Amino acid sequence: MSLRWWFADSLEMVKRNLRHIRRTPELLLDVTLQPIMFVLLFRYVFGGAIAVQGTSYVNYLMAGIFVQTIAFATIYTGVLLANDLTKGMIDRFRSLPMSQSAVITGRTLTDLLRGMLAIAVMTVVGLLVGFSPKATFGLAAAFGLLLLFGFALSWIGVAAGALVRTPEAVQGIIFVAVFPLTFASSAFVPTSTMPPWLKAFAEHQPMTYTINTVRDLILGGSGGPDLLPSLIWAVGLLAVFFPLGLWLYKRRTTQ
Repeated sequence: MSLRWWFADSLEMVKRNLRHIRRTPELLLDVTLQPIMFVLLFRYVFGGAIAVQGTSYVNYLMAGIFVQTIAFATIYTGVLLANDLTKGMIDRFRSLPMSQSAVITGRTLTDLLRGMLAIAVMTVVGLLVGFSPKATFGLAAAFGLLLLFGFALSWIGVAAGALVRTPEAVQGIIFVAVFPLTFASSAFVPTSTMPPWLKAFAEHQPMTYTINTVRDLILGGSGGPDLLPSLIWAVGLLAVFFPLGLWLYKRRTTQ
């Protein structure tokens, strides 16, 4: 019975978050306008100067844009949670007969929906500028991996939002962490072009594993050798930050 009520409360929080987005549509800029800008920027400004083997640059690029957008979307998980905490909204929820953990599960599920929107927008824009995925099943599998990875990252956002006192600080911390991981990866250029010390790091971090797997899947492969490491990273991050996020949130709201 308690699990059913927790699920029902989580869905109510999702509805509340969606109403908030409807009233403040600029909250969707990071999953709509921003990825479009990155696609067009790299496709037409840098694409002619970057050579890749075996496919066109736009096909190479899209996997990186997919993962980058999902990663940056996690910033808003923590920012909006921190905003609710600082404005007293969480105190109002605590006065209601509802599961308190539903507040953050509802937030992460909402961001999963935002991630789906981002993937749809990027796919349409990519197709308009020459993106040509090779296999429907591979594309669906790639999207599934993206959502799993994004869901895991959203719990890092929850932990950051519960740990740091202001939304601005959360945004700054997560941006500083995500930005280098995105660009020091195989998102926009092959890692073979990097200096040896940077190449060693870039090839063994979760963003690169996920990007390589998504790229292989959408170009008609089976996921390649990075499929298992990417799944391990996604499940591992979720296994660590799901309970950590819940614990930090509970500690913050009971102080």
